[in-house]
Amino acid sequence: MNSGQAGQVRNPSGPLGDPSGAAYDDPSGACDSDPASDTGAASGPGAASGPITCRAREVLQRVGDKWSVLAIDLLGPGTMRFSELHRAIDGITARMLTVTLRGLERDGIVTRTIHPVIPPRVEYALTPMGRTLLETIGQLVTWADSHLPEIEAARAAYDARHRCE
Repeated sequence: MNSGQAGQVRNPSGPLGDPSGAAYDDPSGACDSDPASDTGAASGPGAASGPITCRAREVLQRVGDKWSVLAIDLLGPGTMRFSELHRAIDGITARMLTVTLRGLERDGIVTRTIHPVIPPRVEYALTPMGRTLLETIGQLVTWADSHLPEIEAARAAYDARHRCE
């Protein structure tokens, strides 16, 4: 979804071969090189930890997506059915949840189990690797929840300042 900012171009097949097109191309062309030769010189905050490669950015885009964060957080306590996840994530369409879960499954963060019953029962759970994200994502969700009043106040102040523009 483009928020009106110029510069991001949707790649229809996504850089990870993602048919959802959920990831974006780097408009500078810096990520068009061979991933094996990607050394991406780092600068700015966090540069001390080393360069962030194009492939790492692709994974961060997947796990940092708002729907992925919510799905991972909800799967923390245990296995959930698709319909339970759909009801628990306010505002997500069934199609977007499907795309999100497929991407997380492809990246090894969730597993999908189909039970051979009528009607079919599909369950999702975090993999051991996916569970390693729980503490970090939990902190992010907690931070967002605890700062909602401040964020709403900042938005209202910003909107009031920019109303006449």
